Amino acid sequence: MDTLTAASAPVTDPRPGLALGLRRAELGRPGAPVLRGVDLDVRPGELLTVVGRSGCGKSTLLRTLAGLLPTLSGEATADGAAITGPDADRALVFQEDGLLPWRSVRGNVELPLAIRGLGRAERRDQAAGWLARVGLPDRARDLPQRLSGGQRQRVQLARALVGSPRAVLMDEPFGALDARTRGEMQLLLVDVLGETRATVVFVTHDVDEALLLGDRVALLGGGPVRTLDVPSPRDPDAAALPETLSLREQILASLRQS
Repeated sequence: MDTLTAASAPVTDPRPGLALGLRRAELGRPGAPVLRGVDLDVRPGELLTVVGRSGCGKSTLLRTLAGLLPTLSGEATADGAAITGPDADRALVFQEDGLLPWRSVRGNVELPLAIRGLGRAERRDQAAGWLARVGLPDRARDLPQRLSGGQRQRVQLARALVGSPRAVLMDEPFGALDARTRGEMQLLLVDVLGETRATVVFVTHDVDEALLLGDRVALLGGGPVRTLDVPSPRDPDAAALPETLSLREQILASLRQS
């Protein structure tokens, strides 16, 4: 029976999170830039949520930090070094889970370790540990088609984290889930990431999700990127606090004007 909490031995001696940065960056594809003059610092180990209207460049920004899109001008950096392509230190989590349908749940989680050449026994041990953390210890042999949407996203999260990345880049990972499952996944993400020191950039169109999860919120669209501190990160009870409500209205007003 599935559980909704991350129950496993804690991660030992996790590596520090990456510092990610954009400097005077123009982002997009050649001939079709969507963001210009972007300056942004993502602090090591923080969870930065990114919000903005549809088409404002949220996913473009994320893919640039992942190394999938080069900057058109300016620079993107990880720990001060130029980002020139994808790297195992930067894991991506998408709204579509991208699980390989012919591989078991365990096989999907093991895939990054297999690519890196780890032995079978070590791959299985690490995959089992992460499946326990995301609440799926008994589903290792199942094929993805036997899982619900929320369960598939938990497998994707385990696959992203099994290689101990120093940054996790998440593109509206819970956007296709129903409200109850989305809430469960938000709590699970907070639980699991609490065991690591990874830097997280989390793109969402949901302001309440941004305020629940983020240490800071980055606002895209209508001018320079702005970042706002969240008063009580990852505290569900903080949603009704006056300072949180004030910040929520400030963000919504900014989105209306962008």
